[in-house]
Amino acid sequence: MAIIVNLDVMLAKRKMSLTELSEEVGITMSNLSILKTGKAKAIRFSTLEAICEALDCQPGDILEYSEE
Repeated sequence: MAIIVNLDVMLAKRKMSLTELSEEVGITMSNLSILKTGKAKAIRFSTLEAICEALDCQPGDILEYSEE
C-alpha cells in the first residue's frame, strides 16, 4: 500500500492508548485497529478530523505517501 498510517507513532507521542482515542473520538476499537495496521481501504474526512483534533495534529502527521 502506498499510504502509510502512522497512527501508532502519534499515539505514542501523545502518550495516549488506542482505547482512550476510541472513547474520545467515538470510533470502535476494531475500526481504529484496522486503520492503525494499515488495512483500511478508506477513511472519512470527519473521522480523520476527529482523530486529528483528539491528537492535536495534522493529517500529514498520521498519513504518509510512499512509492515503495
